[in-house]
Amino acid sequence: MAENKGIFDLSGRVALVTGAGQGVGRGIAMLLAEYNAAVVVNDFVIERAQSVVEEIKKAGGKAMAVQADVTDVAGVGRMFEDAVKEFGKVDILVNNAGNAGAGGRGADKPFWEINPGDWNWKGFLEVNLTGVMNCCHRAVPGMVERKGGRLITIVSDAGRTGEGNGMEVYSAAKAGAAGFMRGLARSVGRYNVTSNSVAIATTETPLNSAVLHNPAMADAVKKMLSSYVMRRIGQPMDVAPMVLLLASDAGSWITGQTIAVNGGFSFAL
Repeated sequence: MAENKGIFDLSGRVALVTGAGQGVGRGIAMLLAEYNAAVVVNDFVIERAQSVVEEIKKAGGKAMAVQADVTDVAGVGRMFEDAVKEFGKVDILVNNAGNAGAGGRGADKPFWEINPGDWNWKGFLEVNLTGVMNCCHRAVPGMVERKGGRLITIVSDAGRTGEGNGMEVYSAAKAGAAGFMRGLARSVGRYNVTSNSVAIATTETPLNSAVLHNPAMADAVKKMLSSYVMRRIGQPMDVAPMVLLLASDAGSWITGQTIAVNGGFSFAL
């Protein structure tokens, strides 16, 4: 991985990717490592993070695994301390850890039938919004001190277009995360730190793969695909290149944006 990658080359930079033990996060971690970043692979399940680290090292890259729950402030602090101890800094933060509920079905009932005490069902608000804030709060001081850095959060098209059927709170959390990143962009830009979001639509991961390929769900999946002008579900490596762009020198004048990578599920100016 020592080959020079031009304007996308991340040599000498350290990236921390949350929720990177599988799915979209794994794809992001692998691509950033391919472009010479040292990657801190976070996952709630340490074995998943370790597996990705082994893949990166086998390919000649640098990586370490860290276990942390992004909703736990103390745990996030320890994660960054371990990263700095190993690699000296964190230049790129990718907030990928998220929660769409079991099978992405949310609370499986209309919003008006959900008890207000359950609005944070399975951590919708804590993981998708508070977790992002926790990680940025820890990452920004070092970036400000070094006068440079990249903050990138993976959000959802649900935060741009809205989604019902029990997913209203999820939509709110993702919209909130994107809004937070825009606000943060105004605060950190003067320090050469960018802050952006990547909004994705349905992307195949180990969590939803069984549903997407279940013959009993074929008609439902076909109907869903009709909403995508590309007529296919996203793959992790569809998302990772946009993150690479934002993380690299090529993205140095892009900030405060929510960029959709969604196969044409929704359009916006």
